[in-house]
Amino acid sequence: MTGWTTDHIPDQHGRVAVVTGANSGLGLVTATELASHGAHVVLAVRHAPAGEDAARRIGGDVEVRELDLASLASVRTFAAKLAGDHPTIDLLVNNAGVVLLGPRRTSADGFELHLATNMLGHFVLTGLLLGNLAAAREARVVSLSSITHKNAHLDFNDLMFEHDYRAATAYGRSKLATTIFGIELDRRLRAAGTPIVSALAHPGLTRTNLTPRAWEHRGRFGRLIASAGLLATQPVAQGALPQLRAATEPGVRGGQFFGPSGLWETRGRVTEARLSQEAADPAVGTRLWEAAADLTGINYL
Repeated sequence: MTGWTTDHIPDQHGRVAVVTGANSGLGLVTATELASHGAHVVLAVRHAPAGEDAARRIGGDVEVRELDLASLASVRTFAAKLAGDHPTIDLLVNNAGVVLLGPRRTSADGFELHLATNMLGHFVLTGLLLGNLAAAREARVVSLSSITHKNAHLDFNDLMFEHDYRAATAYGRSKLATTIFGIELDRRLRAAGTPIVSALAHPGLTRTNLTPRAWEHRGRFGRLIASAGLLATQPVAQGALPQLRAATEPGVRGGQFFGPSGLWETRGRVTEARLSQEAADPAVGTRLWEAAADLTGINYL
């Protein structure tokens, strides 16, 4: 049976889509496909010049706006301007992320950088744009998970990983937090009777620019590891299919989770993926939501 491809994406004319981290990797492919199918796409990027270069490559109906998810001030400024210019937003793809395998780093607000960028920034952004999403007829929020969430565990006594820091573990925890957020968002939207759909996706093992950046602190050895990693991964165009399906397929249900079907969800055609037990636990979802609200000062639903 033929798997899901970009040929299955329905016409997107009339839709406003926001894609974070849209200047490279999975975000660039996602933004390109949405624009090529007619959507007006907002490229939310940390560096405007990189975004402008991506916009020229994409063509179509796109605009570039600066957004640093590791700064709550930047998220607030971005959301306020975007909400004013686009009263209705049909799609928010929370795609941006960092993988940093060097020493522990913190955000502008003092949060561990993986958690700040991958989850907390998107938590705030989604909340600030919720009214605009509610104004759309069939709005969606897509959160980008990772297969690393399956082996991760949140330590609520040390969410900022201040003790015994391990970078790979911090990344896995941040993607678990992102996954929990997407599922808890679905629970709260349904409880509020809001028709916005919160769906999730993960790319398996995919060839993006995050891999070499993650190892850049190790010099020549890091470049060697990164090159080896590229050989074990699938192309970025294939890795972006799960989030494109979550974003565009008619009838996607809240809480639905897409990923690759082959070799322990690392590669292959798109299918429904499996959540870890911790990611699916409503009690963990409630606890993380409350912690995120307390840390960021933003609470909704």
